[in-house]
Amino acid sequence: MMVFDARQQEAAVLGKLRATASEPGPELAAQVSTILEAVREEGDAALVRLERQLDWSGYTVEDIRVPEAQTNAAYDQVAPELLAALRRAIENVRAFHEQDKPRSWETEREGLSLGSRFTPVDSAGIYTPAGQAPLPSSLYMCAVPAAVAGVRRLAVCTPPRKDGSLDALTLVAARECGVDEVYRLGGAVAIAALAYGTATVHRVNKVVGPGNQWVIEAKRQVFGTVGIDSLAGPSESAIIADDSADPALVAADLLSQAEHAGDNMVILLSPSERLLDAVAAEAEKQATKLERTALISESLGKHGALALTRDLAQAASLASAIAPEHLQLAVEHPETLAAQVKHAGCIFLGHWATVPLGDYAAGPSHVLPTGGTARFSSPLSVVDFMKRTSLVGVSPEALERIGPDTIALAKAEGLTAHAAAVRRRLDLL
Repeated sequence: MMVFDARQQEAAVLGKLRATASEPGPELAAQVSTILEAVREEGDAALVRLERQLDWSGYTVEDIRVPEAQTNAAYDQVAPELLAALRRAIENVRAFHEQDKPRSWETEREGLSLGSRFTPVDSAGIYTPAGQAPLPSSLYMCAVPAAVAGVRRLAVCTPPRKDGSLDALTLVAARECGVDEVYRLGGAVAIAALAYGTATVHRVNKVVGPGNQWVIEAKRQVFGTVGIDSLAGPSESAIIADDSADPALVAADLLSQAEHAGDNMVILLSPSERLLDAVAAEAEKQATKLERTALISESLGKHGALALTRDLAQAASLASAIAPEHLQLAVEHPETLAAQVKHAGCIFLGHWATVPLGDYAAGPSHVLPTGGTARFSSPLSVVDFMKRTSLVGVSPEALERIGPDTIALAKAEGLTAHAAAVRRRLDLL
């Protein structure tokens, strides 16, 4: 891991630590564009041809949609205790998002009837990755807030293995979330099918879910044809810790977030040099005992950092500037420190709140802003699956009050037809 002293050179250290949203190279953008165009023009034929090239040589049109019988059979492959854990996690996510659901409102103000009405999108597509490993958690972290929002139709795309099989727990998670459309489609091909539709895959209004660079670029290019949640890149975790933290726990937390794909950013900020040294030693010791040692070593070597700060206030300032996806506060008074942090996707409060709990079972969606975009964007939520419609009602009294102002402003912009529409109504009073 890189080691920095941020006490005197904060700007220079920040430049090394701050992640930025990834931009595609022209070659990737062109390749994705070709895939999107093929699916838009050829439909199912393109899906079959492209999937044969990318995932499974025996792929046919009949393999696109997963039959109900296969999902039924998947339950037999999931241990009862794992199914119970899945159901409890889904219930926790549902409970959180029920509290987070926006409420429509209306009010009266001097003859004006005003309001906002929230309604769900008709349909949504969820991309569920399965590259390094299947990620059924990403499925329910997207599907549950969509269901709470009231989305009537949900479709899931997840890539098949080389033999065409799919992860049983992913299929079970889809059923548990009320999803009855699951498609064996991966990467940009899946995003194209959801955005444009084919004879087999009906198009959706919004596409959500994390993915690799092909998925990110495909979402970028189809935005406008459909809505998207975000362009989420590699995972990021920052930890602020003081001397009350257990070095072994902090090291375990860093390693847990370094094992995804080898390009994850993990940062520890602390005013305690003793703690930084102890965590570094612990991380080296623990890493050798984990299964994904190579990926963890790659992440720590390229994107791992230990930064010594003047105090916790400077650590909070640096964290805000980094705007990480996850921010863990392993400090004696986490709520007090959290109030000093302006930008983060999700803040984990205290020594017991490790990020993996949020990844699976705490409640908020783990689909979070990355690449520093927490400065202006938010975690996936019920709101992402809803539209807000403004409501305006006008009484004669209100027309007399705001009509003349409207006419004056419309004329100032040269929009005399706007002014005339209001004048005709005033003349009738």
